[in-house]
Amino acid sequence: MEWQPDEQGLQQVLHLLKDSQSPNTAAQRAVQQKLEQLNQFPDFNNYLIFVLTRLKTEDEPTRSLSGLILKNNVKVHYQNFPPAVAHFIKQECLNNIGDPSPLIRATIGILITTISTKGELQTWPELLPHLCNMLDSEDYNICEGSFGALQKICEDSSELLDSDALNRPLNIMIPKFLQFFKHCSPKIRSHAIACVNQFIIGRAQALMDNIDTFIESLFALAADEDSEVRKNVCRALVMLLEVRVDRLIPHMRSIVEYMLQRSQDPDENVALEACEFWLTLAEQPICKDVLSGHLAQLVPVLVNGMKYSEIDIILLKGDVEEDEAVPDNEQDIKPRFHKSRTVTLRHEGNEAEEGEESDEDDDDDDDSLSDWNLRKCSAAALDVLANVFRDELLPHLLPVLKELLFHPDWVVKESGILVLGAIAEGCMQDMVPYLPELIPHLIQCLCDKKALVRSIACWTLSRYAHWVVSQPPDPYLKPLMTELLKRILDSNKRVQEAACSAFATLEEEACTELVPYLSFILDTLVFAFSKYQHKNLLILYDAIGTLADSVGHHLNQPEYIQKLMPPLIQKWNELKDEDKDLFPLLECLSSVATALQSGFLPYCEPVYQRCVTLVQKNLAQAMVNLDVFFLFLLQMYNQHPDQYEAPDKDFMIVALDLLSGLAEGLGAHVEQLVTRSNIMTLIFQCMQDTMPEVRQSSFALLGDLTKACFLHVKPCIAEFLPVLGLNLNPEFISVCNNATWAIGEIPFFNFGKHSWPFVYFFLFCVCETAITIGRLGYVCPQEVAPMLPQFIRPWCTSLRNIRDNEEKDSAFRGICVMIGVNPGGVVQDFIFFCDAVASWVNPKDDLRDMFYKILHGFKDQVGEDNWQQFSEQFPLLLKERLSACYGV
Repeated sequence: MEWQPDEQGLQQVLHLLKDSQSPNTAAQRAVQQKLEQLNQFPDFNNYLIFVLTRLKTEDEPTRSLSGLILKNNVKVHYQNFPPAVAHFIKQECLNNIGDPSPLIRATIGILITTISTKGELQTWPELLPHLCNMLDSEDYNICEGSFGALQKICEDSSELLDSDALNRPLNIMIPKFLQFFKHCSPKIRSHAIACVNQFIIGRAQALMDNIDTFIESLFALAADEDSEVRKNVCRALVMLLEVRVDRLIPHMRSIVEYMLQRSQDPDENVALEACEFWLTLAEQPICKDVLSGHLAQLVPVLVNGMKYSEIDIILLKGDVEEDEAVPDNEQDIKPRFHKSRTVTLRHEGNEAEEGEESDEDDDDDDDSLSDWNLRKCSAAALDVLANVFRDELLPHLLPVLKELLFHPDWVVKESGILVLGAIAEGCMQDMVPYLPELIPHLIQCLCDKKALVRSIACWTLSRYAHWVVSQPPDPYLKPLMTELLKRILDSNKRVQEAACSAFATLEEEACTELVPYLSFILDTLVFAFSKYQHKNLLILYDAIGTLADSVGHHLNQPEYIQKLMPPLIQKWNELKDEDKDLFPLLECLSSVATALQSGFLPYCEPVYQRCVTLVQKNLAQAMVNLDVFFLFLLQMYNQHPDQYEAPDKDFMIVALDLLSGLAEGLGAHVEQLVTRSNIMTLIFQCMQDTMPEVRQSSFALLGDLTKACFLHVKPCIAEFLPVLGLNLNPEFISVCNNATWAIGEIPFFNFGKHSWPFVYFFLFCVCETAITIGRLGYVCPQEVAPMLPQFIRPWCTSLRNIRDNEEKDSAFRGICVMIGVNPGGVVQDFIFFCDAVASWVNPKDDLRDMFYKILHGFKDQVGEDNWQQFSEQFPLLLKERLSACYGV
C-alpha cells in the first residue's frame, strides 16, 4: 500500500519550510534544530518528497526547498534510509521528472543525481533506461526533465558510465544523445551536447566510436541561434582540440574562422568559451602552422576582449577613486596558505619543483574579480601566443597598441597597458627598441587620474622590471622606483595593492641596486603601516620580506633597523597567537632576521620564545585532538586531499620556518637561545608528524641549527638520523630534499665515525641523494666504500648532469676517498666514473689531482693495451676531454 502523509505532520513540515525562508537568523537556527530532530524519524524524508512532487498547490520555492533539504539528507544519511523510504523517493522522482515547473524539474534532477552518486547507479538498474526512454516522449516537459537529470548524472558519474560495472550504458546513450542534436527545442539541443561533452576528456570508447558523427553534428550546429547551444559547441571543440586534434586538423581552417566569429559573440559566455580555444591551441605543436595566416584577424579580437566591460567596472567600483579609509570586507580577503620552507638544493636539479611551488598567477591583474572572464582569458591567450610567435606577433600588434596607449578613453587606454604587459614575456626581445619610449609613458600612467589605469600600469611595469634594472638607473630605475613608492601610498586600495606587488617584483630584480635608496624605501613602507587596511597590510609584509631577501645584510644598519623594526614588533605584539595574520608577519620577520643577522639580536629573544610557544601549543593541541574526529579528518585528507582540508598546523609550520630564519641569520648567536629552550625535543616531535609540511620545515630547522650550533644537535644525532633516513622518500620531494640536506650537513661537523651504524641504513634509503652519499663517504669511507658497486653507476649518472659547485666538489671528494679504500668497487662501472669526471668544467687543483691519480692508477693497473681497448668504447667527446685534461 502506497505511503500517505499524516495531515498534521504535513502541516508541521510546511510550517517549517516557510520558517526556513525567513531572513531572521534566530528563526533559521530554530529551523536547523527542528530539522535535526525530525531527521530521527525515517518517514520525515517521505514528507519532503511528497511536498516536492505532489503538493502542486504550494508555491514553487517552498516545494523546491523541500527537495533541496531532502537532497542534503540523502548526501549525509542515505545509507540509513529504510528500503521502503528509499524506494518511495526514487519512484516519486521518476514519476515526476516532467513536472510543468522548470524549477521543480531541475530540483528533481539534482535529487536523482545525488541518489545515484551514493552507489545507487549499480542498484537502480531501471534509472538510466527509464530516463533514456522518456527522452522520446512527445511531452516537452518530460523530455527536458529527463535530459536535465541525465546531464547531471553524466557530469557526476562520467567514469562509472564508461565502465564494465554498468555494462557500458554509453554504447546506447551516446548514439541516443547524438540524435537530439537536431531537436527543434534549443534547450534539448543544448542538453544533448552538454551530455556528450562530459565524455570527451576521458576519451570514452563509445564516443570515440562515434567521433566523426559527433564532429559533423557540431559543425551543423555552428550557427545555431541559441547562445547556450553555441557555447556548448565551442566547449566541445576546445576539448576535442585537446584530445582528438587529429580529427580536427582536416577542418582546422574553418574551425579557426568559426572561433574568430564566436570570440566576438554578443553573448560574453559564448565569447569566453571560444576564447579558450586560442589558449588550448597554443599548447599544440600545430599552433604556429594553423594560426600564422590568421594573426591579422586574431590579434584585434583578443585585444578588443581585454577591455573592461561595464559590469566589470561596476564590480570593481571603477568609479570610486579614493577608498583608503573604507574598512575592508573581511570576506574579500583570500585565505593565506603558508608554504613550508624548502632548502634550495641547486645541485639536485629541482628547478622545476621550485617553479611548481611558486604558483602565483602572474597574469592575474584583477585580483578581486576572481571569476574567469573574457578579459582575463583574452589576456592569457595573448600571453601564450606571444610566447609561440614572438617577433611575428608584433607587426600585427604595434599599430593597434600605439593607438590604444594614447587613447583619450581611459577604458581603451587601460586595455592597451594590459596588452603591453601580456606580451612582455614572449615579445621582450623585440620590444626592447620601443621600451626607452614606452617605459617613461607607463611611469607617467602611474599618475593617471583613474585608479584602474594606475593599478594596471603598476602590473605592466613589473613585467618589464628586468629590462629596467639592466639599464642605467637615472632615466628608468630611479623614476620608476619613485613613482611606485608614491603609488604604495595611493588613496585607492586597489592601486596600493598593485603597487606593493609590483615593487616586490622590482625588489627581486634589482636586489642590491636598491641599496643606495634604502632609507627612502623604508620611509615609504613604514608610513604605509599607518595607512593600510587589513588586506593590503598582508601584502605590505610580503614587500618588506622581499626587500630583506633582496638586499640581505645591507639592511643591517642602525638607521634602517630603527625605521623598520618598531612597526613590525608593534604588529607582532598586537596579534594573538591564534590570529592567522601571524603567517605573513612571521614570514616577513623570517626574511628580516636572515638579512639583519646580528642586527636582529635585540629583538630575537621574544620572537624566538613566541615561536617555541607556538610549536609547543600546536603539538599539545595535536595530542588533545587525537580523537576519532581528528583521525577521521586526517585519514580523509590523506585519501582525498582535493576534497578535505588538512588539519590546521600552519601556526606550527610558520613558527618552525621563522626559527630557521633566526638560526640562519643569527648564526652562532642563536646558541644562547637554544640553550634556554627545549627546541631539540620539539624538533624531534615535529620530525615525526603525520603532515609532510611539518616534517619538511622541521628538517630545514634541524639543518640550520646543525650549521649554527652543532654542539646542541650532536647529543640528539642517534635519535635523529633514523627519522631522517625514513624521510628519504621521493614521493614527498620537498620533505626528501630537506631531509637530505640536513643529513648532508651533519658529517662535516666532526661527527665522524659515530655515524657509521647509520651509514648502511642511509645507503638503503637514499634514492637520488648523490651529494649526501658523497659526504657520508668522505667522513666514513671505511664503512661506505664496501658498498661502492651498489651505487657507483647511478651516483655518477646523477652527478654528471650537475654544474660545478661546492656541494658537487664535496661529493666527488667523498667518492675519490672511497675509491682509494675500495678501488675494486668501481672497476665494473669505471666508464661511468670517467664520464662523471669529464663533466667538471673547472675542478679545484687538489680535486683535479685526485682525479688524475685515480685515472692514471687505473690505467697503470690494467696496462697500456687493455687501457687502449677499454677507452675505445668512450664517445669521441669523452675521449678528447680526458686526454686534454688528464693525459689519459
